[in-house]
Amino acid sequence: MRRATPFAVTGTLVVAASLLMAAGPVARTAQYHRPIIAIGANQSNNWSGYNQGMLEKNVQFHQVSGTWAVPTATQHKAGEAEYSASWVGIGGGCVDAGCTVGDTTLIQAGTSQNVDSAGAASYDAWYELIPAPSITVSLAVKAGDVVHVDIREGMPEVWTILIQNTTTGQSFTTTVPYSSTYATAEWIEETPVVIDNIGNASVGPMPNLSTAKFDPGLANNINPNLVSSEAIQLVDFNAQVLATPSSPDSDADGFNDCTYASSCASFAS
Repeated sequence: MRRATPFAVTGTLVVAASLLMAAGPVARTAQYHRPIIAIGANQSNNWSGYNQGMLEKNVQFHQVSGTWAVPTATQHKAGEAEYSASWVGIGGGCVDAGCTVGDTTLIQAGTSQNVDSAGAASYDAWYELIPAPSITVSLAVKAGDVVHVDIREGMPEVWTILIQNTTTGQSFTTTVPYSSTYATAEWIEETPVVIDNIGNASVGPMPNLSTAKFDPGLANNINPNLVSSEAIQLVDFNAQVLATPSSPDSDADGFNDCTYASSCASFAS
């Protein structure tokens, strides 16, 4: 197995990723949803899902969207606080099919599915502009709610982020300036870096999640035509599998993602 290559994990994120300190019974105050930490072409230490790159697809990315039901989070290990995020984004991924070239920018939005050390689950919606930490938004979400996220560039380097809870009919939208390379688009289940209110940091760990079904997805307002070679499996630093995406669905615009499983069944659209 190749050594993990961290792409654009700088400053505070380097400190957070290197500390890996135990999570105590303290409040969590910041989450960072990082660029990919790749192990070869199809494994990562923080991402599971699908990634498309500019060199692979011969196109820049100015829009991405995805829809999923917020997965149910339950505690994987007794007494452990655990963290996960489901999101779509532009930037931060593998620019080429072999994942030898990474990207330093990332604009992203999605949902978090966390459990505290007592096993109580919590859910929220957020967006993030790397290198800043994620911003929790005033949109209530819970397990099973269907969420649609759309990120698109209007004027150059001006982006509109839309997060819709289609189950409740509520939505959040914001327009932000951001300088992107437009180099990758992705649909991801992640273990974020979490920093508590006294500066301790941890990566994840991942809770048990019900199957996350991403469907449909768009890239540049059209079907992304996902292919299996774009799939990324999440493994920990000991190469143990934490999450695996399925093959693309029958119309190649979606997939399932399964935690603590080495395989994941797809579906017909």
